[in-house]
Amino acid sequence: MTSDIDFTGVFPAMCTPFDEDERIDFETLQTDAQRLESAGVDGLVPVGSTGESATLTHDEHVRVVEAVIEAVDDVPVIAGTGSNNTREALELSERAAEAGADGLLLISPYYNKPEQRGLVDHFRTIADAVDLPQIVYNVPSRTGQNIEPDTAVELASHENIAGYKAASGDLGQIGEIAERTMDEDFAVLSGDDALTLPTIAVGGTGTISVAGNIEPELTCAMVGAALDGDYARAQQLHHELGPLFRELFVETNPIPVKEAMEIRGYGPARMRPPLTRLSEEYREDLEAVLANLENESPASADDSSTEPAAEGDR
Repeated sequence: MTSDIDFTGVFPAMCTPFDEDERIDFETLQTDAQRLESAGVDGLVPVGSTGESATLTHDEHVRVVEAVIEAVDDVPVIAGTGSNNTREALELSERAAEAGADGLLLISPYYNKPEQRGLVDHFRTIADAVDLPQIVYNVPSRTGQNIEPDTAVELASHENIAGYKAASGDLGQIGEIAERTMDEDFAVLSGDDALTLPTIAVGGTGTISVAGNIEPELTCAMVGAALDGDYARAQQLHHELGPLFRELFVETNPIPVKEAMEIRGYGPARMRPPLTRLSEEYREDLEAVLANLENESPASADDSSTEPAAEGDR
């Protein structure tokens, strides 16, 4: 298939809220999905790393995806379905497709560190079996293995592999992949908020964003300006958001973003073990950054929609 999703713009990597008994708080999850849709995001990504997928059962994965789909009206839902076990990733992907997901986000296999040929086989196995647009997710800091540019380019030729989430921190590699896939129906999305603007500058199409959970309007405004070629405005917004980008990664994601969600009243900061609450030493700085952003002029987020820039994009 050719992707019927325009992977252009801002796709928040959603948090999974838990109640005091560590059960999924579906009411808060759905309210949050609606808040983000109303803010103008271009899609939602539940049950990824930010959604604590590693501590959800398979049934919980599917129920979260179903709940988000049910909550929103007009944005695509891209379900995280990756695993280091190809059979498990395939099962999760098939179940997400049956639940009505519009696309899939697949982290590369972690811990067992397959060779590049093993990565190709892994992603192709799922792409051959599940007829949905799929984004390959490269985050070597979590997986211990980089998806090399040659591998990403090879995967881009598959009709169901529609994009690449870049969280390697290597802008040269990201630019190379964007350059070498220009003739494919293939999107390169930033997976690192601090590199979203540079990623767009070298050919990226947007971001799967942690910060977009907290400041969706400003994130959309920054990405929309960059995609429109208004780099002066995009740079201004990037610097406004810069302190937030840094605070959201002072500890392992999603620890800081869930704390920020609670401070803003969007959801609880509770984590499932082995993750823990944000250390007290960081909370004051996070509160200050959030307060400063709340005090910024609403004009900063004017015209935050990325739709105009999407016309004619890959």
